Amino acid sequence: MKEIITKRSSNPDAKCSSSSVQSTPEIEKKYVHRVYDAIAPHFSATRFAKWPKVSTFLHNLPSGSVVLDAGCGNGKYLGLNPDCFFIGCDISAPLIQICSDRGHEVLVADAVNLPYRSGYGDAAISIAVLHHLSTEDRRRKAIDELVRVVKVGGHVLITVWAVEQEDGSLLNKWTPLTRKYLEEWIGPGSPRVRSASAVTLESIPETEVSVGNQEGKDCVVGSENGGGNDKQQEYFVPWHLPYHRAEVSGASAGAVENGLARKDDSKGAIVYDRYYHVFGQGELESLVSGMKNAVIVDQFYDKSNWCVILEKTSWGKNNTLSGQFYD
Repeated sequence: MKEIITKRSSNPDAKCSSSSVQSTPEIEKKYVHRVYDAIAPHFSATRFAKWPKVSTFLHNLPSGSVVLDAGCGNGKYLGLNPDCFFIGCDISAPLIQICSDRGHEVLVADAVNLPYRSGYGDAAISIAVLHHLSTEDRRRKAIDELVRVVKVGGHVLITVWAVEQEDGSLLNKWTPLTRKYLEEWIGPGSPRVRSASAVTLESIPETEVSVGNQEGKDCVVGSENGGGNDKQQEYFVPWHLPYHRAEVSGASAGAVENGLARKDDSKGAIVYDRYYHVFGQGELESLVSGMKNAVIVDQFYDKSNWCVILEKTSWGKNNTLSGQFYD
């Protein structure tokens, strides 16, 4: 197999401009990375069904295509098309270990700094990943990376959770972020949550959270939204790890003591909160509309997700390859 991990251009200006974007905010470290590391086996056990739209995208790729799955989780899409070659990456080492144990070609990597040479893949997918990135700049950088690593003419499929959920009652089970968590974000493009409430996470029982009226419509709390709405979009979404799971051991006890998780005896589970920025209508398209080296070839709403398919049209000015990669 050709070398896929490489050093990129040493342009000092490029490094300077991207350093803050590539520095992981504490809220992602605590409420995304550490959570998925803790729940990896249980999460994997619940993730086996393939979305039809993703399956269609992968099965329509030409035979022999190299497919890069950025944020592959437990690898449920890796190898889905037996005529293609799949390489997966994820920020969670325990999830990557699960993929490796299943025989997949994987590595630990960050979505905003993919370790592949430019133009390596024929296609790339990012399924339910971007909504875990806590700033607009980081979400845009992750999209730039997906486009960078595919060839001209290659396609990229991106899906994210939508604030417009088909089951509006789900929002009542999520905890909206308040002013307390503004300090968790760093750098430009940080979410601007303007809640009049002084409520904190610890004071909101999960079953009593209410962010909408009786018809399930969202109340106006306010946050960034490229789609032009002013709805609440920053949430903690609970993950219930049953007491009987093997993962509930000393590590989970430590997580409770450190405030990463909490016990819910009524449900017999350790509860971890995962950070989500749920996307409003038009927001995902707005992130890619200014790209000079890719165009949207399809966009759709599917199972409470906003989705786009991009086609790479040219090399961007920061996506050039040094001669050592041509053969």
